[in-house]
Amino acid sequence: MDYVKLGNTGLDVSRLCLGCMGFGVAERWVHPWVLDEENSRPVIRKALELGINFFDTANVYSDGTSEEIVGMALKEYANRDEIVIATKVHFRMHQGPNGAGLSRKAIMSEIDKSLQRLGTDYVDLYQIHRWDYHTPIEETMEALHDVVKAGKARYIGASAMYAWQFLKALHTAELNGWTRFVSMQNHYNLIYREEEREMMPLCRAEKIGVIPYSPLAGGRLTRDLQDTTHRSETDQAAKSKYDATADTDRLIVERLAAIAANRGVPRVQIALAWLLQKEPVTAPIVGATKLSHLEDAVTALSITLTPEEMASLEEPYVPHAIVGYQ
Repeated sequence: MDYVKLGNTGLDVSRLCLGCMGFGVAERWVHPWVLDEENSRPVIRKALELGINFFDTANVYSDGTSEEIVGMALKEYANRDEIVIATKVHFRMHQGPNGAGLSRKAIMSEIDKSLQRLGTDYVDLYQIHRWDYHTPIEETMEALHDVVKAGKARYIGASAMYAWQFLKALHTAELNGWTRFVSMQNHYNLIYREEEREMMPLCRAEKIGVIPYSPLAGGRLTRDLQDTTHRSETDQAAKSKYDATADTDRLIVERLAAIAANRGVPRVQIALAWLLQKEPVTAPIVGATKLSHLEDAVTALSITLTPEEMASLEEPYVPHAIVGYQ
């Protein structure tokens, strides 16, 4: 396993991050394919054995049960000082006023609840899950700064927003001497590259670590588009992201399959290898729910695509509608 700094920080993270949205209680989440605690533990343990030290979850995943499962497993299997735990805040956690968003009240309440579920005194990376259009960014950034100063988070990051919003948040922090975002968790993969227009150049310029989610496009980069799985049939979020562009994405998937066949490796390794060669990507967030998912992902670290292969994969891309910011 390779380790790199997260953006312009001294924090060492594995070149792959384990996404933990797939762990939880299915009855308390919109995804029926999530793994319960018994089936999540072997995946988390395997990730640690492979050298992954970076784990990403969120308070909203399976109504907090993802955090609980991750926290219990890491406490049993890992040394807290060696692992990096990331979680997120924004989406609705309870009905009624102040149950969602990035107000000072919501942030201060949700960080304590996340820490309790994770069974830790602090998270290494506390991220805003989306932009809050109903709360001044000054209120959000000051609250996050206070979370860091209270020792409840080591760093802060953001996810899925327009570049102008991210830059406004960075500027607000700098203007007031508050803690600055160090990472961007954005939607980025071979069949969704709209982030290359503004967000990726901004992150390069500002030395922001990029930890893309959905690096395999919900599995669409791992198989023929007509093939289905239980997840692909039930994951409405992924359907909303990719179904409308399936016809235009088909050529990319076919070229990916050809390169993988030529090299004699699974498609997942080529898709991840492409992403790992795109700067300033720090660590793609891989949502593994099988041990083989992890093994294939780690093997991708040893693959370097040629300039011709990179160009072949990228050439068929056409502009896509923006998805994932709301």
